[in-house]
Amino acid sequence: MQNISESVIVYKWLQRLQEVAHTLHRVMATAGQVIKCKAAIAWEPNKPMVIEEIEVAPPQAHEIRIKIVATGVCHTDLYHLFEGNNKEGFPAVLGHEGAGIVESVGPGVTKFKPGDKVIPLFISQCGQCKFCKSPKTNLCERSWSNERYDVMSDIDSRFTCRGKKVLQFMGTSTFSEYTVLNEIAVAKIHDSAPLDKVCLLGCGIPTGYGAAVNTAKVEPGSTCAVFGLGAVGLAAVMGCKAAGAARIIAVDVNKDKFEKAKVFGATDFVNPKEHSKPISQVLAEMTNGGVDFSLECVGNVEVMRSALESCVKGWGVSVLVGWTDMHDFSARPIQLIAGRTWKGTLFGGFKSKDGVPKLVNEYLARKLKLDEFVTHTMTLDRVNDAVELMKHGKCIRTVLNVSRQ
Repeated sequence: MQNISESVIVYKWLQRLQEVAHTLHRVMATAGQVIKCKAAIAWEPNKPMVIEEIEVAPPQAHEIRIKIVATGVCHTDLYHLFEGNNKEGFPAVLGHEGAGIVESVGPGVTKFKPGDKVIPLFISQCGQCKFCKSPKTNLCERSWSNERYDVMSDIDSRFTCRGKKVLQFMGTSTFSEYTVLNEIAVAKIHDSAPLDKVCLLGCGIPTGYGAAVNTAKVEPGSTCAVFGLGAVGLAAVMGCKAAGAARIIAVDVNKDKFEKAKVFGATDFVNPKEHSKPISQVLAEMTNGGVDFSLECVGNVEVMRSALESCVKGWGVSVLVGWTDMHDFSARPIQLIAGRTWKGTLFGGFKSKDGVPKLVNEYLARKLKLDEFVTHTMTLDRVNDAVELMKHGKCIRTVLNVSRQ
């Protein structure tokens, strides 16, 4: 029996050595050269993405070129394509919720090497600016969003197609077989992490989960309401449960999502379409005056107001989680004068390079759910089908297999 066990160990080590050798061979073949690969390009707003061959330039100083293995399709991708309508943000390669393997590194990069498993980050962490040095925020002065959040990309790009520059959406562009990022926007993760699952930690799950545990600071024994049961909302439900909430009310107009919400810890369900009263009044009657914490995970300014008004006066906290920059939002001053707190969150308050590897480890230790969010798996050339599923509320998360590992 001992000889058999030793043989299995040796076999696994040989397999790993072969994988490393294969990776090094690929790196030697492409390092320092332009790579031609497939990517889904959004040439203009309100039009389907097109699978094209693009050129990806080698990484420059302090940059990393990554082979994307898997990526989730997030609502923010849809927002940019169909709702934001800022033509300056096109053409672009969308996608910002991916995971992959380092292909090559530029001069000055010392903490990453070819073959490392990584997650690209749409919010950077340089470690040197006033925001990075403060425990009060996860913003970074060197992030693309510091000046260009309206077009959702940096002016610089390592992509070209048909002789034209193609923007890198949110600094990441994971709907491409290869992408290039500054090392301050890349998180190195555990070598055993399954990339088709941990890719979700690039955006949606940390955003919702962190909104509950970091931003709202949900307390044990409290009552919470989560508005919107997409991936972000379900992650917020999971965060409320992890924080010890006694009652978690899931609010959504799609009743088909309620069973899924139970998996993550929801205790009650409310469909606003089934009530003639405002949802804030319904929740107030259910909770003797309002919930302790509410989280808006839709990105709708009217729902944001309803979430605030659903909080109990005196100490209720409402968090804006859903991404939008299209309309002003409003509320009666008395809502805040009476003691409620209204706040927002970006990436769930996690400092990206520090937080993402820890979340990966929590998943590997079975302390964090990820598999349960994935309802569909497709290839990159079906990215528009994945978009349609999300537009019509037919999925929680679709994962696209971009490249072979």
